[in-house]
Amino acid sequence: MSGPTRRLPANRAFVVQLRAETEEPEIRHQGRVEHLASGQAARFAGEDEFWAFVESVLTAVAESSVAESREQDP
Repeated sequence: MSGPTRRLPANRAFVVQLRAETEEPEIRHQGRVEHLASGQAARFAGEDEFWAFVESVLTAVAESSVAESREQDP
């Protein structure tokens, strides 16, 4: 790897566990997803459920960031 490594924001990090029984480990199959910063987790049975969870968590993270920045502004 060349060049500087860019750090990704930890509040946007997820762990995805896919079921071992599937022949092709893809999000369209069943699994579990966990948001590392909050510990929120959900099981999913397909891509739609996976993305719905990720979107809801990231929306909450964004709203929380906006609220925190408003509290810090005089």
